[in-house]
Amino acid sequence: QVQLVESGGGLVQAGGSLRLSCAASGSIFTPNTMGWYRQAPGKQRELVATIHSGGNINSADSVKGRFTISRDNAKNTVSLQMNSLKPEDTGVYYCRFTDWGSMYWGQGTQVTVSS
Repeated sequence: QVQLVESGGGLVQAGGSLRLSCAASGSIFTPNTMGWYRQAPGKQRELVATIHSGGNINSADSVKGRFTISRDNAKNTVSLQMNSLKPEDTGVYYCRFTDWGSMYWGQGTQVTVSS
């Protein structure tokens, strides 16, 4: 089992910045992938960005150039620096951890961007 603890959500005006962090603990094996997904009200959960323990990054076109994902393999943490936030970035952001076919989700953290 892997436990994920997220932090860093909040309310920000459009154009502002937030930083999300997620710490994984438990039975962690490498290679693995950590990342962020988000879900807006009435919409399906969607990819924001993921980063493999080897460094490969996958991100949604809508956040490229504005969001930066990074990780610390020694600490089993992943962070998402979100700049130039837009109202459409509003939603619950979930941390996800995957390895060898197992998948774990964090409890989610709310990000609200006001116009």
